[in-house]
Amino acid sequence: MTAYWCEHAWLPDGVAAGVLVLVAGGSITSVSQVDTKPPESVPLPGLVFPGFANAHSHAFHRALRGRTHDDGGTFWTWRSRMYELAGCLDPDSYFLLARAVYAEMALAGVTCVGEFHYLHHTPDGAQYTDPNAMGHALIEAAHAAGIRLTLLDTCYLTGGINQPLSPEQRRFSDGDAHRWAERVADLRPDATTRVGAAIHSVRAVPREALPVVAGFAGPLHVHLSEQPAENNVCRTAYGRSPTELLADAGVLSPRTTAVHATHLTGDDIALLGSTTTGVCLCPTTEADLADGVGPARELADAGCPLSLGSDQHAVVDPMAEARALEYGERLRTGRRGRFTPAELVTALTSAGHTGLGWPEAGRIAPGAPADLVAVRLDTPRTAGSLPTQAILSASASDVDIVIVAGKTVVSSGAHILGDIAELLATAIEGLIKGQCP
Repeated sequence: MTAYWCEHAWLPDGVAAGVLVLVAGGSITSVSQVDTKPPESVPLPGLVFPGFANAHSHAFHRALRGRTHDDGGTFWTWRSRMYELAGCLDPDSYFLLARAVYAEMALAGVTCVGEFHYLHHTPDGAQYTDPNAMGHALIEAAHAAGIRLTLLDTCYLTGGINQPLSPEQRRFSDGDAHRWAERVADLRPDATTRVGAAIHSVRAVPREALPVVAGFAGPLHVHLSEQPAENNVCRTAYGRSPTELLADAGVLSPRTTAVHATHLTGDDIALLGSTTTGVCLCPTTEADLADGVGPARELADAGCPLSLGSDQHAVVDPMAEARALEYGERLRTGRRGRFTPAELVTALTSAGHTGLGWPEAGRIAPGAPADLVAVRLDTPRTAGSLPTQAILSASASDVDIVIVAGKTVVSSGAHILGDIAELLATAIEGLIKGQCP
């Protein structure tokens, strides 16, 4: 049994001061308020949140940070650089990069990540000796970084609606949905890993294959309406929006999370809400790629649980994503307070974990995993902030201690793996020397 004393803690019913959290076997056994710190307890300074869930990640995109801004362009021109990078990775280099990326997330308070994984095979599309070698590299990377992982193994079959795969896309594909399902069936969960499925998009998975992927047990994610061009092509091919197509195929449900959901009609929003489909917003990526600002408030009001992700990792800072969600709404509507601080924390914690297949996580309560993030309230960014509003002032730099399943992964702002900047630089330099962008 370990006792943690929290100066302040974000509990299910709000922020409380002087909170004692007892932990055994990686789970929380008791939560209570105490007048003074018990002498045997471990102090957690500032404000302690439940662990943050990063509900949408493409770990390999991190190697593009700060390397794609020279020629402007659009999402589609950025994508060509991403494809070049994808062609350089193998299981060994992917492990090194992902380990560093997941450790960077831990430093920012992320205790669980949803990896939208479609780098399955060799660059020419052949299987590795282990058909899940790239997925296993990600699992081992998360183990090494000390965080939970939901591996969202992604079905990717076409280069566009009724279009063949390009040479750069061949490594993403299993050929058909049934072969995809056979390969994914060999992936095994463990104490800190769960396996889910993903439909890359309606561009990459034909209509007839959608029910096969949707039939996979566990969490199901899908890129949805990130770009107007996707909507236009889908309407031309199928006579309906991507949301309507997914609804017809039985994809939308409470276990489904639509990622981005930026360019939606009122009917699309109603469909997503009526099926209680979750929506994962990635505000810093959507800004970086000039994707647009989605109807977040309308989606929440319709009944969609909202979560947050860092997607291409232009920024790895969950609290910055939460702020960007609210700020995007302010810019879009001219009104402040579109989301309360409590709603933003829910998106970062319990809603994100539920969408990733960890419904027991993301809260400081008995029976929940002992995933705790202590954020300092005495830094130049947070000094003077009310604990109840610190989510709108704090940043990743203010994360002091991170505990996952009762194990300390970050202490005094340092990760157990050591210098994470050096790990990132080494992994990325190795790819650059391999003629990647």
